[in-house]
Amino acid sequence: MIKSETVRVIDADGKQLGVLHLREALDMAAEQGIDLVEVSPNTEPPVCRLMDYGKFKYQQSKKLHKKNVQSSVHLKEIKLRPYTGKHDLEVKIRHILEFFDKGHKVKVSVMFRGREILHQEHGLSVLQQIIEAVKDSGIIEQETRMEGRNIVMILAPKK
Repeated sequence: MIKSETVRVIDADGKQLGVLHLREALDMAAEQGIDLVEVSPNTEPPVCRLMDYGKFKYQQSKKLHKKNVQSSVHLKEIKLRPYTGKHDLEVKIRHILEFFDKGHKVKVSVMFRGREILHQEHGLSVLQQIIEAVKDSGIIEQETRMEGRNIVMILAPKK
């Protein structure tokens, strides 16, 4: 695919081998069992590199995949009850702060069973305690709302 008769060749370690005829460069690549890849076609003479092209493409795809995986933000969920004890609530708040440190968003759910649904103010007070505890390191991304028998709120870490 290389159109030029002469090319500047760089070996697999990054050392310049100089300007060679295309046939010489291809023979050198065949001797070493690797490929001659045109890196910069617009220069005079074009720059080519001796490398294992399949391995290069594989590493590029791994880098791209790793970048996409690292940049994703996960939504963690903390489930509570309206009459959750003080100590248990403190433990849940510590978990929320740990999730914030890792860059995750947190969905806080207060679940009601049976007649507890009549006393939603207890669930709202639990959520208010959480808001007060995490206000320094987090923000409310989605206000409290009812989802069936649950009150749900989404918190996100501050930038």
